[in-house]
Amino acid sequence: MSEIKTAITSPHQQVEDDGVNQAPRKSSSSSRDGKSSRHAHSSSDEDDIRDDDRQHGLERCSTMHSAIGDTPIQPIDSVIEIPDEFYDTLPRHRKTIILLLISFSAFLSPVSSTSVLAATPEVATEYNTTGSIVNLVNALYLLFMGLSPIFWGPLSQVYGRRLISLITGAGFAVTSIGTALAPNLGAFFFFRLFTAFLGTSFLLNGAAVISDIYRPTERGTATGWFMSGTLIGPAFGPFIGGLIVTYQSWRVIFWLQTGLAGVAAVGIYFLMPETIFHKKIDDLAGYSGRDKSRALLSMLNPWGVLKLFEYPNFLLTGFASASLVWNMYSILTPIRYVLNPRYHLTTPLQGGLFYLAPGFGYLTGTFLGGRYADHIVKLYIRRRGVRIPEDRLYSALPFLGIVIPASVIIYGWCVEKDAGGIPLTVIVLFLQGLAQLFCFPSLNTYCLDVMSGRGAEVIAGNYAIRYLFGCLATAVVLPAIETIGVGWFSTISTFFLLGGTLCTYLSTRYGKQWRDSIDAKHKIRKLKDLEKNSRGPHTSSEK
Repeated sequence: MSEIKTAITSPHQQVEDDGVNQAPRKSSSSSRDGKSSRHAHSSSDEDDIRDDDRQHGLERCSTMHSAIGDTPIQPIDSVIEIPDEFYDTLPRHRKTIILLLISFSAFLSPVSSTSVLAATPEVATEYNTTGSIVNLVNALYLLFMGLSPIFWGPLSQVYGRRLISLITGAGFAVTSIGTALAPNLGAFFFFRLFTAFLGTSFLLNGAAVISDIYRPTERGTATGWFMSGTLIGPAFGPFIGGLIVTYQSWRVIFWLQTGLAGVAAVGIYFLMPETIFHKKIDDLAGYSGRDKSRALLSMLNPWGVLKLFEYPNFLLTGFASASLVWNMYSILTPIRYVLNPRYHLTTPLQGGLFYLAPGFGYLTGTFLGGRYADHIVKLYIRRRGVRIPEDRLYSALPFLGIVIPASVIIYGWCVEKDAGGIPLTVIVLFLQGLAQLFCFPSLNTYCLDVMSGRGAEVIAGNYAIRYLFGCLATAVVLPAIETIGVGWFSTISTFFLLGGTLCTYLSTRYGKQWRDSIDAKHKIRKLKDLEKNSRGPHTSSEK
């Protein structure tokens, strides 16, 4: 977050940079008059903004992003240390309330992605279709979860966390009602996919809020709690759905989802303040209508999220996260189809009980995984005397490279060969669930640490990759198991996880070198832009 550091060291530097890096905002007799007018206007506006923020205990900082042009200018440095006082603006109990609220909200979309799995035969019967078509809806649900982050990420940076969370929370409740009342398969498709598009906002904003209010050495623990919501949801969803379908209509699943979404929306309204350091929309005070529209289009351009993949470490850790989500959905999606006939289970509730094994693994990992990640960070700080974001990834390597692959391949071949029975199946499902909570906090928090100041956008890119692979896993797992068997499919998942481990190791080893290289290119590019813009007025005056 280079903009924060700059704003602290030199309050007037933004005005100077704006005059160089941004297009003219209003027509005036001279650029100097325009700049003076802008400075006077922004000074009064910023005083009002600061007064308002002090009521919430937060301080504002300039983003230093260009608001005019094809794409916003990126921060020069990928890692910037933010002064500790930023993280002391909210008391500990208030942070805890916010963390619990965003963790609960993050539970909603993932639980919706799997709660209908246990009810797949009943939904198919209701709409006179097949289970494969209903599973296609579930795959498309994850596809929309993968596509929507590139839109919600920029929106969160421009308008803030609170407003976007309120809008999407209310929208999630409305689309859940639509799904519960869907009269035909087309309506069911529409409302399910729109629910997915809205629900991903909770995941992005939650992670971004953690980066707003917690120090880097505290984020692992906070992210562990937050990730418990996103992972417990997919595991407990089918159990909840199976319990409901055993005694009630499948539509009750979505009425329950509506009530939970309503609780989240009300909680956000009353309990969650705006936590972002600076909303980009505030940089547009004084713009003319046309220039403001161009600036907003630039700020909201999804290309800004996709450009982050020029950092190889960001791309590779995204692939590592994707391997975990692939594994999660390739295990959870076919449980009722694979384990019910293997162990002669006859009801949705009996099959749904198997989802509790990874679910309790996720729950147990909540108390351990994030704390372990923060412990590793502090350990390397003591060794090096400085914090390097890549050090956090060491905490994920043994679990991503050993525990999860071993659990997955044992699960697949034991089910395939009918060895070990239910106890072994439950144990390995629990262990791989537990190990995932030692991986996700490290990978998520690394993204926040390594791209300070762009929390929502960087998490958006990571979630886009992981849920696209989750969509692919959901779509192919049943046909693949029917063709090659659960043992060989688990072997493929194991190699995918080992590939994710290699990506994490490469990021740990070379991440700083890659970041420094890309940052150097950004600096050269900015210097060229400064030189070009400074020559422009001089050249035109000579002519």
